[in-house]
Amino acid sequence: MNLTLFGKPYAVADGSSAGDLIKSVSPDDLKKYYAVRLADGSLKDVFAPLTADGEVTPLSFEDEDGRKVYRHSCSHLLAMAVKSLYPEAKLAIGPAIENGFYYDFDLPQPFSPEDLPKIEKEMERIARKSIRPRRYTLPRAEAIALMEQRGEPYKVQLIQDLPEGEVLSFYEMGDFVDLCVGPHLPNLSYLKAFKLTQIAGAYWRGDEHNKMLCRVYGTCFPQKEQLEAYLTQLEEAKKRDHRKLGRELDLFDIRDEGPGFPFFYPKGMVLRNVLEDYWREIHRKAGYEEIKTPIMLNRALWERSGHWEKYRENMYTTKIDEVDFAIKPMNCPGGILVYERRLWSYRDLPCRSGEMGLVHRHEKSGALHGLMRVRCFTQDDAHIFMTPEQIKGEIKGVYDLINTVYTQFGFPYSVELSTRPENSIGTDAMWQLATEGLQGALDELGVKYTINEGDGAFYGPKIDFHLRDVLGRTWQCGTIQLDMNLPERFDLNYTGPDGEKHRPVMIHRVVFGSIERFIGILTEHFGGAFPTWLAPVQVKILTITDRSDDAAKELKALLLADGLRPELDLRNEKIGFKVREAQMMKIPYMFVLGDREAADKTVTIRNRKGDNLGTFPFAEAVAMVKKLNDERTLD
Repeated sequence: MNLTLFGKPYAVADGSSAGDLIKSVSPDDLKKYYAVRLADGSLKDVFAPLTADGEVTPLSFEDEDGRKVYRHSCSHLLAMAVKSLYPEAKLAIGPAIENGFYYDFDLPQPFSPEDLPKIEKEMERIARKSIRPRRYTLPRAEAIALMEQRGEPYKVQLIQDLPEGEVLSFYEMGDFVDLCVGPHLPNLSYLKAFKLTQIAGAYWRGDEHNKMLCRVYGTCFPQKEQLEAYLTQLEEAKKRDHRKLGRELDLFDIRDEGPGFPFFYPKGMVLRNVLEDYWREIHRKAGYEEIKTPIMLNRALWERSGHWEKYRENMYTTKIDEVDFAIKPMNCPGGILVYERRLWSYRDLPCRSGEMGLVHRHEKSGALHGLMRVRCFTQDDAHIFMTPEQIKGEIKGVYDLINTVYTQFGFPYSVELSTRPENSIGTDAMWQLATEGLQGALDELGVKYTINEGDGAFYGPKIDFHLRDVLGRTWQCGTIQLDMNLPERFDLNYTGPDGEKHRPVMIHRVVFGSIERFIGILTEHFGGAFPTWLAPVQVKILTITDRSDDAAKELKALLLADGLRPELDLRNEKIGFKVREAQMMKIPYMFVLGDREAADKTVTIRNRKGDNLGTFPFAEAVAMVKKLNDERTLD
């Protein structure tokens, strides 16, 4: 048998494993590999016997699949510890997830946070035993019998729901056996740095009609230093949680009376309006016209667009005069009707229109999360109608616009090209032209991107932008979707140079994505300490005695006259208390006035970090803040 490892061919005995080869070629590196990928893309245990020639790629923690194997193995270690301590526990599922893993258990009494250290200690004890997982397969009837014998009803149901002929594999680790497709770490002793982080309720298979199980979350890393760094990041993320900061800073909240429907308070509306004003400014400069389309349109439109068939379960509907209507989950059909209002010539194109459109989507209650996952939100949608020859130029223009915005906020980002999904509409020729248009534009721009096969919209391929915040987390916000299908379904036309009718190409794109979600991301990215140009209150004017009140009011008027956002604090409180309170509200600057400052028309400036920046004349102090505001500096 011939295997290729690290680009070099090797002749090995039939039935050899990739682990055997790695051990002979590079024994010092063996323990850093958790699984191997074969030439056909399948994953195998490091020491699984191989039966065919081909390339084998060892996977470490640096590889996404390697991390999944590592963390999935830790989820099984968690299950082993739980079964050891609580034999009556029934096992459900235990996958790897981003940054960790979880396992669902059916218990007479759900775990409490006090139980987690005890379970962790048992995990450590089991890991030290250096158990090597053993994989084997069973026929369907024997697999069901095994799980029934071991008292695992959820595993029995999983087996019964699998299609006939599916390979049923199990992993045995000491006395513990679990239904699992694998692969697993070669040895449980690889697991040294793990932490159980959270307990939650979870319905079996995500169905609220099923039993509520106890879900235990955890995370793990190869090195304790990596784990400690991640746990520190988690603590920082808790401090920056936008839900907590939204309440503390009086910006926004989600009330029990409206799950998934955000409330924006006055300061939150200031932040929101500043973002929308910025959006309008850059779009005017880029040649867009602003429109507004109705929030509710009839069923015939949604059937014509394909949303009624593809998206019906996520739409809120009602009847008006015995006709079905839907509250819009997307803005694009309305944008198409705006294009339909007149005749277009090729000389008129491209036609660029955008709107801050409020949309509603039915999300399950368990999926809701602050402003990040809501049931109503405002999409900064824009739709561009163009000739086929204009595709690359328009995509480049949209890319430049999105790049400008993310750079403005200090977000690095990565780009992903998503191709045709299984449930798509349209012809092969349309999809090929659309995909080549997106890919060609990215190539000409010299942009690095990854390809996400099969994850495009049902009407066209797309480019997604994943921005990275200060904690290293990624968020999918901007998107560019090229659509040759909806113009066909709506019979859109323009008159070409030949005087004949031609079909336009359509781009759907967002920059913020959801403005609510973008505000949530910004809140966590800046920890509520927004740059001066975004801060709802930019300056807090603090007086030491009431003798300074008139001068403080004069200073406030100067700031307001320059379009800035000051607040006065004239309370009869100690100045240290006032300063600390303003810092807790994360206001960028505090202008402090005592008797001397009031007499000289000067002000002592402090920033929210506690630095004393010195004393300046009113005009200079106002000019400093205005410069930061107008230049949209990140401070």
